[in-house]
Amino acid sequence: MTKKKTFLISGIILLASAAITLLVFMTAPEAQREGAAKTTAMLVDVVQVNRGDYTPTVIATGTVQAAKDITLSTQVGGEVVRISENFTPGSFVKKGEVLLQINPADYRNTLQLRKSDLELAKADLSVEMGRQEVARKDYELIGGEFSSDNKDLVLRKPQLESAKATVAAAEASVQQALLNLERTTIRAPFDAHIISRNANVGSQLAPGTELGRLVGMDEYWVAANVPVAKVNWVTFAEKEESNGSEVKITNTSSWPDGQYRAGELFRLVGALDTQTRMARVLVSVPDPLVRKTDTDTIPPLMIGTFVEAHIKAREIPNVIRLNRDHLRQGATVWVMKDGKLNIRKVDILFEDAEYAYISKGLSDEDKVVTTDLSTVVEGSALRTAGEKSPRDTTGNGGIQE
Repeated sequence: MTKKKTFLISGIILLASAAITLLVFMTAPEAQREGAAKTTAMLVDVVQVNRGDYTPTVIATGTVQAAKDITLSTQVGGEVVRISENFTPGSFVKKGEVLLQINPADYRNTLQLRKSDLELAKADLSVEMGRQEVARKDYELIGGEFSSDNKDLVLRKPQLESAKATVAAAEASVQQALLNLERTTIRAPFDAHIISRNANVGSQLAPGTELGRLVGMDEYWVAANVPVAKVNWVTFAEKEESNGSEVKITNTSSWPDGQYRAGELFRLVGALDTQTRMARVLVSVPDPLVRKTDTDTIPPLMIGTFVEAHIKAREIPNVIRLNRDHLRQGATVWVMKDGKLNIRKVDILFEDAEYAYISKGLSDEDKVVTTDLSTVVEGSALRTAGEKSPRDTTGNGGIQE
């Protein structure tokens, strides 16, 4: 093959390749640009709300203390000669029960001496009354005129008043001696639980010596702190014929689930706690040591225990109750309306530990969104499980496919 033919064949092949390449580019499909991305509505959970009358609960924390709490002390001194077996820590005593006896011998002797002094004073008074009669007769025999002061001296009125005063003083001394003798016997001032005892047989006591600590067992108080804004929503037993708000006392650290003590909101102390700046209230709990009940399912209260008080507030009429977790920032609520996100500003009348009670901003059968959304834009497309996802043509929200 000659060189000329070789160049000719090569040229034909190049022309054919160029023609095929041009044909491929001319017949390739062109890309089409769509006007908007296809999006789907956000999947959410909702709850339907309705108006009603609700009774909220105010939760307060506090400490158990005795309604009656005294330090028993002696009013007279002496040696302890007897102590009751019930006068021991942890025991229970009845009102008037003898707890301790101080040696009464010295006080009996003192009483006898004071009685003798009284008899002598009465004898002196009788003698003076006789002298009064003699002085009156002498005055009548004299028949003279005397000034008022001189007449009293002649009739011995100062001596009579002195004798009467001596008798009165002697009678008071007898009463004091008798009272001191009675005070050698120490009795329980009320039905009490013995917390501590500081004396034993043979102890030498001086007046004012502390014998022990007693607390009443008919009633305990729970001193709790309540936010000032919630004080007006609860009721106190200001009068005997009125009842305070019902209270459930719980101790989650020591009592099983479901156990509680029933009480009544008793008094508003009227002074704020210096540390928390909250209102101080007292809750009354009857029979705190379960002495009047045979059941063993009610736990006893112990002084100093830290507890929770669930106070039943007054009923709030015609409000919507919503879980506090469904409230959004700035007192707003997310509502699903016609498949769109609607952000509502609401008026919260009251809040307890679990719920918010809304007076304005929501209506019956509104569907409140409970799902936390990453994108929150008014009018965003929403859907619930089982609903067909509509195309979002607004461009305000949704999930892009």
